[in-house]
Amino acid sequence: MLTSIISFLGASILLTISPGPDNMYVLVQGITHGKKAGITLTIGLVSGIIVHTSLVAFGISALIQSSSILYYAIQYFGVFYLLYLAYKVYKSNSKLKIEANEIPKMSSTQLLKRGVLMNVLNPKVTLFFLALLPGFLWNYEENTVLQFYVLGGVFIVQAFLIFSTIAWFADYINQFLTKKNIDFKYFNYLQIVTFISIAVFILFF
Repeated sequence: MLTSIISFLGASILLTISPGPDNMYVLVQGITHGKKAGITLTIGLVSGIIVHTSLVAFGISALIQSSSILYYAIQYFGVFYLLYLAYKVYKSNSKLKIEANEIPKMSSTQLLKRGVLMNVLNPKVTLFFLALLPGFLWNYEENTVLQFYVLGGVFIVQAFLIFSTIAWFADYINQFLTKKNIDFKYFNYLQIVTFISIAVFILFF
């Protein structure tokens, strides 16, 4: 159990710190409207993760309990999906622009709603959790719903801490990222290695 949680935590941290639309949006809000705006947006984003965790937990748990074959089918789906994501990152543009002046100022309520909607209405997040979480269950014969929520909780806590840190140090982070028109290919490589490493872990451990 502890080994699975620690491994999942490590994978989650690597995924969260890799530049993507969510942490870049938090960064821009922090730059333009202060750390409070970035942290408020973060609360909305991580709240949406509860919905995706619930969809995976109750939907997949029923399948796993009905057939071990389905469990392995889901596991292999996760491996192939993660490898697909690695390929997509490899083919993507390594340049990333931070257009802070294009981000309108919103109230705290609006930021919370925006964060939740950004997360909940993105089907790719559910698909990603479907690929990621089942591979880190420590015993599919026990209460899998509880295990999914434990993993989901781990992801939420680390994402909140990292995104809040980004919001807090937004100005310094922005200066670092934009200095000399930094090439993001190295961050892309980090994402590729992370996706492949998680796929290997799911497949062989």
